[in-house]
Amino acid sequence: MDSWDSGFRGAPGKGMSHTLSFGGAASFFRAPYQHELKGVDVAVTGVPLDIATTNRPGARLGPRAIRNASLSLAWERPWPWRMDPMAALRVIDYGDCEPVDGDLLSVSHIETHIAKIINSGVAALMLGGDHFVTLPSLKAHAAVHGPISLIHFDAHTDTWPSSCNDVNHGTMFHYAALKGIVNPASSIQIGIRTINEDTLGFHIVSAADVYQSSGREIARQIRERVGNSPVYFTFDIDCLDPAFAPGTGTPVPGGLSTFQVLSIIRELSGIQLVGMDVVEVAPAYDHAEITALAAAQIAIELLCLFAESRGEKRNPR
Repeated sequence: MDSWDSGFRGAPGKGMSHTLSFGGAASFFRAPYQHELKGVDVAVTGVPLDIATTNRPGARLGPRAIRNASLSLAWERPWPWRMDPMAALRVIDYGDCEPVDGDLLSVSHIETHIAKIINSGVAALMLGGDHFVTLPSLKAHAAVHGPISLIHFDAHTDTWPSSCNDVNHGTMFHYAALKGIVNPASSIQIGIRTINEDTLGFHIVSAADVYQSSGREIARQIRERVGNSPVYFTFDIDCLDPAFAPGTGTPVPGGLSTFQVLSIIRELSGIQLVGMDVVEVAPAYDHAEITALAAAQIAIELLCLFAESRGEKRNPR
């Protein structure tokens, strides 16, 4: 009898898969690989690019690592959510965004790739790649929703000054703010623990602030900041302390724990989430998939949050 591999032969919306975790197609949480967007709620897509790093490269291998780590988490719904996001939502793995004609130095293809998804009425969950890949994704979302409110988890603000010619993974939100792609007045950055005197109007919640507060309190600040505006959620894995995420290009000691991050995400019900990504996983520096597992868990929790933002709360199975 043929084995059932939901990555190749499954259908979106059927719930968490129970196929073996150590073999088969390495799709995101066993979601079916497909390019048909009709009838889909969320397309998970990788952007394996790290040309904008300023320290250690390797995040181009992040999407593959996150998918692979997700297989060991795909056997049941995420605790303590009351819904299975893979049943509440019709989720597909849309594969990776590839450079046009092999041009690794252009990123316009990323904006086109994300625009194709969201212009079809489908939300995108993007797996990076270095953090610069968030900029073309934000451009695509802003073209649909107008200036975006940003929820940004990171060790760095990524708002250091830049010109149009030197945008990288530490300057792209400076560019996005100046170009009106994001609205700093309704945006918030969490976990910051590097110095950048000019906040550009973003609200900063430092790593120390998080340690002195509860997840519920930080979530309250986030919800108050973004209000009812369209929200893009971007998570740089170096927001986590290197003890919880060693596999990244620019690690900074003194960061958040995985539990703290999940505690915050689980209290964010009610935000108008329109787009999301998890970036900067660099598996060459990882140990026992610690970083990739954290990224996969954060990504599936974002799907839970997205499902709740749509009012999808039905219990699985």
